[in-house]
Amino acid sequence: MGSETNGKVQEGFEIPEINIKFTQLFIDGHFVDALSGKTFETRDPRTGEVVARVAEGDKADVDLAVKAARKAFDDGPWPRMSGYQRGRIMMKFADLIDQNIEDLAILDTINAGKLFKIGKLIDIPSASQLLRYYAGAADKIHGETLKLSRELQGYTLKEPIGVVGHIIPWNYPTTMFFFKVSPALAAGCTMVVKPAEQSPLSALYYAHLAKEAGIPDGVLNVVTGFGPTAGSAVASHMDIDKVSFTGSTEVGRLVMEAAARSNLKSVSLELGGKSPLIIFDDADVDMAVNLAQFAIFTNKGEVCVAGSRVYVQEGIYDQFVRKASETAKNWTVGDPFNPNIHQGPQVDKAQFEKVLKYIEIGKQEGATLLTGGKACGDKGYYVEPTIFTDVKDDMRIVQEEIFGPVMSLMKFKTIEEAIEKANSTKYGLAAGIVTKDLNTMNRVSRSIRAGVIWVNCYFAFDIDCPFGGFKMSGFGKDMGLDALDKYLHSKSVVTPIYNSPWC
Repeated sequence: MGSETNGKVQEGFEIPEINIKFTQLFIDGHFVDALSGKTFETRDPRTGEVVARVAEGDKADVDLAVKAARKAFDDGPWPRMSGYQRGRIMMKFADLIDQNIEDLAILDTINAGKLFKIGKLIDIPSASQLLRYYAGAADKIHGETLKLSRELQGYTLKEPIGVVGHIIPWNYPTTMFFFKVSPALAAGCTMVVKPAEQSPLSALYYAHLAKEAGIPDGVLNVVTGFGPTAGSAVASHMDIDKVSFTGSTEVGRLVMEAAARSNLKSVSLELGGKSPLIIFDDADVDMAVNLAQFAIFTNKGEVCVAGSRVYVQEGIYDQFVRKASETAKNWTVGDPFNPNIHQGPQVDKAQFEKVLKYIEIGKQEGATLLTGGKACGDKGYYVEPTIFTDVKDDMRIVQEEIFGPVMSLMKFKTIEEAIEKANSTKYGLAAGIVTKDLNTMNRVSRSIRAGVIWVNCYFAFDIDCPFGGFKMSGFGKDMGLDALDKYLHSKSVVTPIYNSPWC
């Protein structure tokens, strides 16, 4: 395919052989059809064409998966193994991922429009790295000895929370799968995973590799299907002890409501964002422009922490605007198998149309379209990298999550104004600061209400750094040892002590 953007056509690259091996549900260690016999289409966003039909699980299938997970937790070996034994199996799982990097990256490309080269270099290797991190933590889960105030001896136990329901989004199918699954496995939990209907293929492949690695039947189950049916069944199931959800704030509300109406299961949510990137006068303008472009156009803007609100101090604003306009024209859009392009297609037709709708809203609200703003290519779901100027804080393109390659560029005068603007959102997932001044960095990073602050960098994720939001961006952390705690109960054990020489 040759997709054209800003006069640039990308051609002359090789598309690898596409082999889709797994399209059934994975329940109790076996691939099975949905009980209803239904399937649904999964489409390649490069072309809009159907690439496979996948089993459409619903409540009945979730019930079977939960039953298998419950049996594996209550009677099976996984929670009863030593952490060392679980860790060894997880290490084997990671090795198998490394042996299948290309096949897995292909699936995320044809399902979610992700850049093939990034899948091979970052997404898939990071998944195995995350597994190994938590494999290493599995035998280091322990409580503490308590110093009680009376003639009592006390200690705490850290125990697996039980059966977990993971509902994962479509923008990072592999990454989000292992954000959830890795710490839950290390903790000794069993689970049911409901991948997004737009990108179910790699999750099924990972289920196959888990079985091959030696993870016992029933520990990891994958039910593909739609949110209102399969996802709702997970959130409301009376025999699921915890649900972990990543997705929109609107659906996060429904997950919490379902959890409350059912068995008051524990909930963790990683939701939407409208993250600010604040660039001060002392910044290197070229570096700041490149960082801003990276923060919003990476993964076609389909990132919960995308730096979609860019605030530039007035002293460098005009220079920044000129350079941002120039560099955006060099951000090439095209087939994600092409190693020379920067941006692939939006995940599906609905998201493609949503992004274009918000671009029209921006123009109608009076913002100035600096660059981009149109669909591109003769097929598929491609959108030009888009920058708006003359943007006001109350515009919908500033307040609402677009989840596409659309930057809103605004000016500010003082530090106080920048802080106020950064916090003028219902979200609080991430923020970026670009400055050479240590005092500015310290003040602003402590003043912004967001779960992660990146200074002179962006997307600086690390497996040991907890990630999660404030406000309506949710609660609970992924990555780091904080994520492990989500899947553990603390139990206190107390016994009297008699005639002790000390308490």
